[in-house]
Amino acid sequence: MNKILQKTLLISVSIVSMSVVFAGNPDRQGEAGAYELLINPWAKGASLYSLNVSRVSGVEATFVNPSGISRINKQELLIGHTRWLVPSGITVNAFGYAAKVGKNGAFGLSLMSLSLGDIKVTTTAAPEGTGATYKPSFFNLGLGYSHNFDEKVSVGILVRGVSESISNLNAFGFCIDGGVQYYSGEKKEFKLGIALRNIGSPMKFSGEGLSTQLKSPEGNALTYDVRLSGFELPSLLHLGLSYDFHFSDLVVLTPMANFTANSFGQDLIGLGGELSVWGKFNLRASYAVELGTTSVDAKNAYKGLGFGAGMHLAMDKKENYFFNLDYAYRPTDPFQGTHNIGIGLNF
Repeated sequence: MNKILQKTLLISVSIVSMSVVFAGNPDRQGEAGAYELLINPWAKGASLYSLNVSRVSGVEATFVNPSGISRINKQELLIGHTRWLVPSGITVNAFGYAAKVGKNGAFGLSLMSLSLGDIKVTTTAAPEGTGATYKPSFFNLGLGYSHNFDEKVSVGILVRGVSESISNLNAFGFCIDGGVQYYSGEKKEFKLGIALRNIGSPMKFSGEGLSTQLKSPEGNALTYDVRLSGFELPSLLHLGLSYDFHFSDLVVLTPMANFTANSFGQDLIGLGGELSVWGKFNLRASYAVELGTTSVDAKNAYKGLGFGAGMHLAMDKKENYFFNLDYAYRPTDPFQGTHNIGIGLNF
């Protein structure tokens, strides 16, 4: 057993041993904040309920497992748009770029913003609204690096800044994602992925919005500041496996499985698959369930089979440039599902 594999196994065992800490805890459900960090803005991963931790690559790896950033040819540019929980009016827009650095390394950049639309301004004097509106701003920026060892093992780390704000209130924090991918087999058909996400310090809101004018017992007008408690980030652990079945040079079927340990919610287990035809067209389907959920109020909104499709087409005869188009749909209860679309370029 070579040194690289030994180190990888050591890292894997260390991460798996942490699963006790990150085991699902229903008693802490809803106690974390910045849950937009759990919304997958990329169509491929969304159609698979983020089960692709073992084989994700390029820009999409900045969300699920940063070790996959380096598994690209040269450069990748990706734009994503999500209509989340239709007809809630919530949309997610994302932009990502990944590029090789040297022979075995690559860096990745991802930006994601969540739009909640216009919200009415209400006060105690005007509970139905003052006629004014405001727009909350939810934004995060991630920068990661990944390195390949002998094309079998890749290790990656990503640092993300998280911002949430309105006109007179804001919160900002940092978190770190880390992961490992291991490929094995003659055609690298067996894949293993492990990733830790959203490990960071607590966030806390501050600003003028926490100030209020009240009268003292003597009748004097005084300004009081409301003190808020901080909140943790929704950290989690992914363990994923996949295997490529090559029925011919044109058809490849990839089943995959993933276990997710949530530190602020129920654990998840999911199964999915991807069918690739001619290396140009892809069909995807997946199903994920929460473990140990008994209360109706604690259940996830996503129900049923998620699915998606995509195409990967060469834009020149030498196949140096590729155009990617992907779509994903996940059913929900209630609401009318979540739609993702992604457009990208590989060059």
